[in-house]
Amino acid sequence: MADDAPPNPTTVAYLGPAGTFTEQALFTQPDLVALDHVLATSIPDVLRRVAEGEVCQGFAAIENSIEGSVNVTQDTLAFEADLLIQREVVISVQLNLLARPGTTLADVERVVSFPHAIAQCRGWLAEHLPDAAIDASNSTADAARRIADGEGSTTAAIAPARAAEVYGLDVLAEDVEDHPENETRFVLVADDGIPAPTGHDKTSLVVFQRADRPGSLLGILQEFAARSINLTRLESRPTKQGLGDYCFLMDLEGHVADDVVADCLRNLHMKHGRVKFLGSYPAAGSNGDEVRSEASAAMQAADVWLGDLRGRITD
Repeated sequence: MADDAPPNPTTVAYLGPAGTFTEQALFTQPDLVALDHVLATSIPDVLRRVAEGEVCQGFAAIENSIEGSVNVTQDTLAFEADLLIQREVVISVQLNLLARPGTTLADVERVVSFPHAIAQCRGWLAEHLPDAAIDASNSTADAARRIADGEGSTTAAIAPARAAEVYGLDVLAEDVEDHPENETRFVLVADDGIPAPTGHDKTSLVVFQRADRPGSLLGILQEFAARSINLTRLESRPTKQGLGDYCFLMDLEGHVADDVVADCLRNLHMKHGRVKFLGSYPAAGSNGDEVRSEASAAMQAADVWLGDLRGRITD
């Protein structure tokens, strides 16, 4: 691709190979399924391809309800790439123990998978395979592919059911995750563009402190409290500039188009330090459409009410 050539608007990159949990999440979005798919070797590679214009969009995991943030995703967005979140997708985690046909659970001496997947199955592994060696792979599907390619008859992979279908493996055990309410959050990113407000939105930020002093975090949080803005996530991360130098990653309810959110961001930027805007986008959730519909109806009613009041202004 030439340096000045725009990315193909129908391409989306995500963590490969085929059969990853990321692919399973992407396949819940009909518009993304219809695009041309580019399989990347790692999450940083996904985001790099978007930032460098090789693809139009990227799709990556950013948070798990059990293990917390996927640091490689949030750190790349915070410190390395200037990308904007376009939407979030949340799906339940269902993991299985996969092996080559003919392998039994008693044969397994080694388990390989993506580190976050392994961490979500610690209890099951300790109970059922306490002596098995544990190794990391680039993705759950990469672990399944390696076994299918003949890595070992005593090795099993932790991966979603789709990986078993893709690579012709047997499912030795289903639902090996420790917590049945386990969910993973994914984000779709692009190098430009903020989706229009829907009435049920989320905004993501990184706030870098102007100075490390007592009360600095309190001052930041007071900007949200004073405007009754609900924070749905608050996490500190090292800025990689030195020990004790931290920034704050935040998700909040609302859209940058909302006056109260815009006023909050203005004050944060003016008083408390550098703010990196990561996007305003539709919030996920099973009742999202209902909330958006109610917000639209409420906005229309408010416009009628306000219009009536202004109509009473005398010359």
